[in-house]
Amino acid sequence: MKTTANLTAALAATLLLGGVAHAQEKKVIAVSIPAADHGWTAGVVYHANAAAEEINNAFPGVEVIVKTSPSASAQVSAIEDISAGRGMDALVILPHSSEELTSPVKQIKESGTFITVVDRGLTDPTIQDLYLAGDNIAVGHTTAKFLVEKLGGKGNLVVLRGIPTVIDDERIKGFEDGIKGSDLKILDIQYANWNSDDAFKVMQDFLSKYPQIDAVWANDDDMLLGVLEAMKQSGRTDIKYALGGNGMKEIIEKVMAGDPVTPIETPYPPSMIKTAIYMTAAQFTGQAPIRGTVKLDAPLITKENAGEYYFPDSPF
Repeated sequence: MKTTANLTAALAATLLLGGVAHAQEKKVIAVSIPAADHGWTAGVVYHANAAAEEINNAFPGVEVIVKTSPSASAQVSAIEDISAGRGMDALVILPHSSEELTSPVKQIKESGTFITVVDRGLTDPTIQDLYLAGDNIAVGHTTAKFLVEKLGGKGNLVVLRGIPTVIDDERIKGFEDGIKGSDLKILDIQYANWNSDDAFKVMQDFLSKYPQIDAVWANDDDMLLGVLEAMKQSGRTDIKYALGGNGMKEIIEKVMAGDPVTPIETPYPPSMIKTAIYMTAAQFTGQAPIRGTVKLDAPLITKENAGEYYFPDSPF
């Protein structure tokens, strides 16, 4: 497994080696992603547009088209419009929802289109030629192991989770498995909808209910921002660690600065969409077409390696 940065660099080199020989055939790669309705998806849009610009400039035989959609129904309409109009040789899709997009993508697949699915899978995985996602279980597990070590295997924890999804379930499972065998106790777990304002309210409730909290895990960085603000306003000094996940640049900056409360991070980078686009383009311009499933690493981000995960121009 590789990080997105290393994998994208390797794919870019592959494209450069193979691109000239295939420049005569114009290939259309459609990229369908959710609109930027929160920090992580804003990052997805940023990296998708960056990949499209780079590939379109470097390879005249390939055209990457990026379409954003505010809802699942809008996303269905967008990919149907592209398919009926210009047609597409490949579709890279990060689905709004698995169920609503499965049938429309299947129809496109049956027309001979190469299908790359990113992050949220379809209900029928046989449709995809390539699937790429981060390791959600590792996001939770890596964070848990850090807390077990730093808290000496004992202490009181509170946990904020996102929305009821497979992604969220996997993060929680990884975290709970990571603290097994220790004396770390989860006092409370509440949904905060991957939203900073909701997390602020949930954390305020935790602070009023529990006089001793040793650490907080918000399984997404948007929520972590709300947690940190609630902690700041409370003036509490008992909380040793407040950790998140996903690699938001504001949190990476804290890690780079050696923040004692948020000294580490785990990546679930929106830049995975860029990697997926490069891997898809390699089907047409590279010498080694890629198929199957790729799961990206979720290593511990520390002060020493945080610079590798920092994208200052990204909105996330």
